[in-house]
Amino acid sequence: MQTTMEAAQQSMKPSSVESHGNAVEVSLQTSLSSGNLDAFRKAVVNTLERRLFYKPSFEIYKGVAGLYDLGAPGFLVELNIINFWRKFFVREENMAEVRCASLTPEAVLKASGHVDKFTDPMVNDVITGECHRADHLLKDYCEKKLEKDAATISAEEADELKNVLAVLEDLSIEDLGRKIKEYGITAPVTKNPLSDLYPFNLMFQTSIGPAGLIPGYMRPETAQGIFVNFKDYYYDNGKKLPLAVAQTGLVFRNEISPRQGLLRTREFMLAEIEHFVDPDNKSHPKFPDVSKLEIRMFPREEQTSGQAAKKLVLGEAVAKGTVNSETLGYFIGRVYIFLTRLGIDKERLRFRQHLANEMAHYAADCWDAEIECSYGWKECVGIADRSAYDLYAHSEKSRVALVAAVKLAEPKEVEKIVITPVKRELGLAFKGDQKKVVEALEAMSEQEAMEMMATLESKGEVEFEVCTLGRNVSIKKNMVSITKKMTKEHVRVFTPSVIEPSFGIGRIMYCLYEHKFSTRPSKAGDEQLNVYRFDPLLAPYKCMVFPLVQNQQFEEAAKFISKELKSFDMSHKIDITGTSIGKRYAKSDEFGAPFAITVDSETSVTIRERDSKDQVRVNVKEAASVVSSMVEGKMTWQDVWASFPHHSSAASDE
Repeated sequence: MQTTMEAAQQSMKPSSVESHGNAVEVSLQTSLSSGNLDAFRKAVVNTLERRLFYKPSFEIYKGVAGLYDLGAPGFLVELNIINFWRKFFVREENMAEVRCASLTPEAVLKASGHVDKFTDPMVNDVITGECHRADHLLKDYCEKKLEKDAATISAEEADELKNVLAVLEDLSIEDLGRKIKEYGITAPVTKNPLSDLYPFNLMFQTSIGPAGLIPGYMRPETAQGIFVNFKDYYYDNGKKLPLAVAQTGLVFRNEISPRQGLLRTREFMLAEIEHFVDPDNKSHPKFPDVSKLEIRMFPREEQTSGQAAKKLVLGEAVAKGTVNSETLGYFIGRVYIFLTRLGIDKERLRFRQHLANEMAHYAADCWDAEIECSYGWKECVGIADRSAYDLYAHSEKSRVALVAAVKLAEPKEVEKIVITPVKRELGLAFKGDQKKVVEALEAMSEQEAMEMMATLESKGEVEFEVCTLGRNVSIKKNMVSITKKMTKEHVRVFTPSVIEPSFGIGRIMYCLYEHKFSTRPSKAGDEQLNVYRFDPLLAPYKCMVFPLVQNQQFEEAAKFISKELKSFDMSHKIDITGTSIGKRYAKSDEFGAPFAITVDSETSVTIRERDSKDQVRVNVKEAASVVSSMVEGKMTWQDVWASFPHHSSAASDE
């Protein structure tokens, strides 16, 4: 069933956005067809920066690559996306939304693997020292060679270049380095030779505390804060699975060569969901709700055989094992609905499965929601089955058991290592730290326990790391009993798997800007006017309010309408600059406002609909209510058009 907001989106969709009169408008679709992508991208970015959707940070100090500020309209768009994400996922799925620290101790990211493995391949200009991301240089070389030298290279060379592009994500550091040397790739601007390739860690390192004794990093993702708190969230959920925990927040990655505007930045907004499940049961009760969706998918078999993405019925993809579980399939379906309801063109959306060598060693399956824009297909949402890796890694390092349990239908007898801390002796030795030592002892793996037992038998004492204390302690033989015995188990204890949808809000936002941007000719036909065809859900301002002329009575009426719009919680903007009404309509269209109210009398006003440019006349006291009803989906523009007198104005067409 449609929500009122979804109905509002449908009511705003123009019947055609490809032509107006005899002129063909410029849009992503027409630009992809014509190949004139640079001009299209320039028009999009110029409009966004001129209207302060976003701009480079610290511009008066010449800026820093990869850092951007959102102006008021851009911030409102981001807020609208996050609020819809919160409604669509967090509330609908009864998730727990949390906020965890951005500043992260090194021990956490060492356990997760980020300290050792969160890297990109880098090379340096040997003369200037300028840094370049190696895989980007190789990609650019192959694409330019195929585009500019297509007539001169052999079919075999072309096939090789295409194969390199297809497997680029799979290439090892060594293979990347070999290809760069084989092709004679040099620094892009200076043409100087390049250094040998090496891994560069993308995290921003810092120190915590005035003495700088605690090494730390700015978080590269929000997930780790959720993983380390799993024990508390599980308890708060009544010790039941599945358990879903969500979080939005800024993350930080020291990109080697940030480019492509909001698509690759050093500080950006993520919205992540960690859905914890029993690894033996990844079914989902709501999967039938999405199983009939037909989605453009790009399984790994199609990628490796050179085929194109194809439409698959989601239920069939799960049944055949293309997608590894109902829960992963459910989130793929929900992400598809979420993105298309925001306004992403479903014909420019696909779900690409990670190749076998591309996935992390612990991942069971992973799909990226990729959106086509002027820069090509860009990953905007990752949906991964991360198995039990994260919780297991933190359990092992911290010695705090991050596990779940289910009651067995029938008890079973098993041989088990029984670790029994002697709390009296531990209390005497460690006093206030006793609880942390006990938890660390109880969290030992079977192998660790057996090694400790052997050492205690031979030496009577053993050094034991307690991660939560940040130091080793000395455990004596009288402090712990470790035995093997047959016991009846009434519960199965296990480390949960996690399904993680991770949303790059900035990337989604930029793709929406391109998908919703178009131009249309002015009435005189002497210029192209920019229009953002945002749905009411996404639009930063739902309505613009214009006094026709600078007149006290008109301005008072505009203030009254503004007050009424505020009472309906409608974001809006008043323009009393006194410029021509045509120019103000053009400005409103560049903000993507679905509606504009023009105050041209003390008793009645006109309401203009952006896409058709049609206008109706309504009473001043009704104006805010009518706009609110359309934004909330209680009325469509067609309903309003049929209910109120039509207004004709030459200015509306300028």
